[in-house]
Amino acid sequence: MIRSLQIENLKCFKAARFDMRPLTVLTGVNGGGKSTVLQSLLLARASVSAPGQAVLLNGPMGLTLGEARDVLNWAAEEPSIGVRLEGPADGDRWACVLALPEDEHALHLNPQCDPAPSWLGIGRSGPAFTYLCAERLGPRDTLSVSADEPELIGVGVRGEFIAQVLALRETRAVQSRRAVREELRHPDVESPLPRLQAEAWASDIIRPIRITAQMAVGIMASTVRFAEVGQAVEQVRPMNTGFGVSYALPLIVAGLLTEPGDFLLVENPEAHLHPAGQSRLGRFLARVAGSGVQVVIETHSDHVLNGARLAVAQDRSLPAEDMIAHYFGHEQHEPIGINGQGELSHWPTGFFDQIESDLGRLARARRGR
Repeated sequence: MIRSLQIENLKCFKAARFDMRPLTVLTGVNGGGKSTVLQSLLLARASVSAPGQAVLLNGPMGLTLGEARDVLNWAAEEPSIGVRLEGPADGDRWACVLALPEDEHALHLNPQCDPAPSWLGIGRSGPAFTYLCAERLGPRDTLSVSADEPELIGVGVRGEFIAQVLALRETRAVQSRRAVREELRHPDVESPLPRLQAEAWASDIIRPIRITAQMAVGIMASTVRFAEVGQAVEQVRPMNTGFGVSYALPLIVAGLLTEPGDFLLVENPEAHLHPAGQSRLGRFLARVAGSGVQVVIETHSDHVLNGARLAVAQDRSLPAEDMIAHYFGHEQHEPIGINGQGELSHWPTGFFDQIESDLGRLARARRGR
């Protein structure tokens, strides 16, 4: 479990430090640095997953960072980027220096990193580390399959392997993560089968659905189909169910398949969801964090944030001290804590206050007529 992140010379950050918790929420203005925080963790992930090898700036994990010179802070005094992490106990530290090649137009960085300690969740293999980017796949008639060993296949950066992951567990083709842990099981479904649990949670978060996932015979493809609960039609293609299902289902399945010590990194979980669904997804992700998984969310949704607050105050699925939010303004970032009643420690200007601003303007407009 990472307790703090320090970044040096990466993009907009000359030097910055961020406290982290089992649930860390990143929010704020466009261009404020949220994505850079995520990218620092992804670069660290790339460094520990292939020790000694060059860290590619484009391609792996959906990164599209350009040339080496593009990621170096403009005021950097040295041609290198630093990522430092602190673990759960005093003295738990991990550091990595990513040096720029002599050719500043190079598309990689040269890492010099400490060996990965056991507490470093970003160093875990296969589905134990999941990153879901903002550009997830919308509805597709067929989905990709991974040629990796079945035990190492996760839902994919864009959710492209979601059907394969569910189908492998339906056919018992894998030995690990075949059952959803008790802490994450839906209260109305006894079976630990991931597909049935995913159906139950998706029905709560999005709308009532049934799920069928299969590997296509004879071709390198997989399919996922849905059925409306209570309707005679047995299967509906994804493009006829809306974007919300295709965008949210990989998040739900990834969360359900986690184990303690895993790392889940999610951009814009709210995409294409109704506000009520956004809130319920926030509660679900907080529940995952409360089960021993480190969850980092980048979001522009106050509904996701408020759902996580409800998980603390009402569900009691996440202790208050295990959640922190960071608000990124135009010039600086502010950490925001939470108490057991779901109350935030403070409310910076610009932090999800647009509705109050707009309602105030509307009231003044009515009085002015």
